[in-house]
Amino acid sequence: MQKGINSTRLQSLDALRGFDMFWIISGEGLIHEWAKASDNSTINWMSSQLHHSEWNGFTFYDLIFPLFIFIAGLSMPYSIGKQLENPQNTKLFILKSLFKRAIILIILGTIVNGLFKFQGYENTRIASVLGRIALSCLFAGIIFIYTELRTQIILFFGILIAYFLLLKYVPVPDFGAGIFTKEGNLSAYIDRLFLPGKLHRKVYDPEGLLSTLPAICNALLGVFVGQFLRSVNISKIKKVIAMSATGFVLLLFAWAWNPIFPINKIMWTSSFVLCSGGFSLLFMAFFYLIIDVLEIKFWIAPFVWIGMNSITIYLAAHGLINFESTTLYLFGGLIQQVAITWQPVALAGGIVIVQLGFLYFLYRQKWFLKV
Repeated sequence: MQKGINSTRLQSLDALRGFDMFWIISGEGLIHEWAKASDNSTINWMSSQLHHSEWNGFTFYDLIFPLFIFIAGLSMPYSIGKQLENPQNTKLFILKSLFKRAIILIILGTIVNGLFKFQGYENTRIASVLGRIALSCLFAGIIFIYTELRTQIILFFGILIAYFLLLKYVPVPDFGAGIFTKEGNLSAYIDRLFLPGKLHRKVYDPEGLLSTLPAICNALLGVFVGQFLRSVNISKIKKVIAMSATGFVLLLFAWAWNPIFPINKIMWTSSFVLCSGGFSLLFMAFFYLIIDVLEIKFWIAPFVWIGMNSITIYLAAHGLINFESTTLYLFGGLIQQVAITWQPVALAGGIVIVQLGFLYFLYRQKWFLKV
């Protein structure tokens, strides 16, 4: 092991990954149903935050996807870094594994999109959430393997600026340059021209081609943080302070850039990268402080179960397993005893329990889907 490098697995990283995934597998459903059944202002606000922004803007739900990419990038200095420290592993060998992982994720993404329901190429959506994770992490991994930190930072800012210049100054036929509408932005135009298969939203795809470019920067930001956290020459509390301060700085830059290049998840604008990256750093700092510094861990087990099998539960919750039917089979009688208004809440809560039970079983058996 290189001097000054810590290879210990971060429990906070697994917990944060699980926390992030929780909201898209069953957490959002529970909060939405709770908001419908009650008139609680806090729950209503949480429910409003579990919807994507219609176009420009930022909600907690807009953070979930880039946070996952950030976490994937953060794990690279631990996983790939450990491989690089083994003299038997060549960079080419590691690169091949990165390409293999990317291909598998792209295929799994098309399966989630309904590949096996095949209704013709023109009705098959190739772009996907898993596909964007695959491509952004593939290129971030290549950059991490073959460049030094200084070059990585230059590429990070270079990509964000280049993407801004492309969308701001390259004209789109019939619209012109610098048009940030759903139909008129350059990213959507590129998707209409070159993205294979079906566009998710007719005139654009939220996981399209050009907009994947800035997503690499979310992964790179995670790579920077991973390298920083592996250092044993900096105290843990200083790491928390540095991550928090950097997170706030990124948010300030995002909001300053917003009037010129709006914070927009669909276009995955450079300001959106800074905004989502800033919040990602703040969440990581908080989880790292509570779990790895203060060692308050009594609450993290369910999130670790999710985080250790994040791809498994994503695939299961998005069509492979009908958790609602399982919940009704196990708890249907109990749910019927609840007041009618609260039965959807009870069902949603039951789904959370069933999913966590499924993940706990996998965790105890040490069955983990590694891609």
